[in-house]
Amino acid sequence: MPELPEVEVVRRGLERWVSGRTVASVEVLHPRAVRRHPGGGPDFAARLTGHRIGAARRRGKYLWLPLDDTDASVLGHLGMSGQLLVQPEDAPDEKHLRVRVRFADTLGTELRFVDQRTFGGLSLHDNTPEGLPDVIAHIARDPLDPAFDDAAFHTALRLRRTTIKRALLDQSLISGVGNIYADEALWRSRLHYDRPTALFTRPRSYELLGHVRDVMNEALAAGGTSFDSLYVNVNGESGYFDRSLDAYGREDEPCRRCGTPMRRRPWMNRSSYFCPRCQRPPRPTAAPRP
Repeated sequence: MPELPEVEVVRRGLERWVSGRTVASVEVLHPRAVRRHPGGGPDFAARLTGHRIGAARRRGKYLWLPLDDTDASVLGHLGMSGQLLVQPEDAPDEKHLRVRVRFADTLGTELRFVDQRTFGGLSLHDNTPEGLPDVIAHIARDPLDPAFDDAAFHTALRLRRTTIKRALLDQSLISGVGNIYADEALWRSRLHYDRPTALFTRPRSYELLGHVRDVMNEALAAGGTSFDSLYVNVNGESGYFDRSLDAYGREDEPCRRCGTPMRRRPWMNRSSYFCPRCQRPPRPTAAPRP
């Protein structure tokens, strides 16, 4: 599924093309696209119509559109194949068009939610006092958030008693990092994915956070990572950071640092890519004596 850079690219597109516009009508073409909305399609359409959309926001992999004159927001979850597209009103419908939002202006464009696999969706939720949709209030801040607390992250990392890649993918600890960017940041940090978090020093935690931020900012500059046509920005364009990946997807290719063939290992129903020389696995812990 899209990670922070891909979702942020979409958020920026929505900020430019959708924020500030008033909804004239909503057409729900597939019920699964609004299955997370308690009232279903008709209620979703009725509650959204007539409201002005505020500044697009994001936390981690979630993005939302606040409604300026209410305490509610439209939460968008892209899932595996969801796309939020800004299209001319007269453009042909996409094969997997699920929701259409028309606006009360003369700009001639509309917002479309397209989702081939229907794992994503749109839903309307009340906001918390901090302005987040209430269903994602438990999601941690992401590393590109100016309010992200590096010291608190280090403390939580040490206390979590897990391994580092599991920690990076824990959205209650740090949000927005998925399998691709975890592998990339760990390669840059020369860390094996199974390194215990209890062993991390403060400088090591801060160094890792620096690499997480660097790889995400570089991915943002490239429009995100697209391995197929399912992830695109609001204009239907793919990102090209996949050309710059150092670890993910590079099994048997030479490590760009030492030349050793990269390896892939099954990991939590996913894959982990790493260099066996630069990212040595942790030494087994000796069993305690009886």
